[in-house]
Amino acid sequence: MKLLLLLLGGICLSIVGMAQRAEAQNYPWCALYDSGSDGGGTNCGFTSFEQCMATARGLGSNCQLNPQYQPPPGPRPATRVQRGNH
Repeated sequence: MKLLLLLLGGICLSIVGMAQRAEAQNYPWCALYDSGSDGGGTNCGFTSFEQCMATARGLGSNCQLNPQYQPPPGPRPATRVQRGNH
């Protein structure tokens, strides 16, 4: 009986552990790969333009902002305010 309860408990814990939502990674920069008439591919796995270009430059590609990027919720960095000369 103890073995059965232990086995069922282990199964329940395994199921709960696997129940986490899987989410796609969301990064702001995409490398665009061109392979002629095939259309090429896209890799939107870069956190900065510099990181993207370091990969793309070696492949003769370029980078652009990810049109599907959604920044994480939370406070945003303060933006600079342009002040006029007095």
